[in-house]
Amino acid sequence: MTGERSAAGPTRHVVVMGVSGAGKTTVARGISAATGLTFAEADEFHSPANVALMRSGVPLDDGNRRPWLADIAGWIAARAAEGRSTVLACSALRRSYRDVLRQGAPQVDFVHLHGPAEVIRARLARREGHYMPASLLESQLATLEPAGPDESVLVLDVSLAPEALVAAAVKGLGLP
Repeated sequence: MTGERSAAGPTRHVVVMGVSGAGKTTVARGISAATGLTFAEADEFHSPANVALMRSGVPLDDGNRRPWLADIAGWIAARAAEGRSTVLACSALRRSYRDVLRQGAPQVDFVHLHGPAEVIRARLARREGHYMPASLLESQLATLEPAGPDESVLVLDVSLAPEALVAAAVKGLGLP
């Protein structure tokens, strides 16, 4: 569906990205609440096998991630075809992963929640009920590739309060 526009007009698609514990879900939900963009959590697209690997502390490799990212891009494409704009919480750590997500719609913007590892580590230590253990933070930090100058990525300081991050994202992306 890349390159096509819905009869309802152009849609906007935003991916809130960063390592586990950066606050992606909180900020993406906040953007959704502030703008009406349809929210999705990329973690919900993982296969049971991927979840089992992460739960056991094994980092995913590109082979594990490829079908997951393709499913997310398909979800974005389906919403674009419906004329619905979206906001998604997804790690999108590498350029190649972001490139797959960009295949879902003509324009996909990214908001990178970035900051000190110690801030993120502290958040992970307080988080309950998530299958991603804090032990995988180091592998995610090692995997993270900063955005290139040709990518549409708004970088925000993860140390800010969630409300400030939402406001900065909405303003920085010019969302309604």
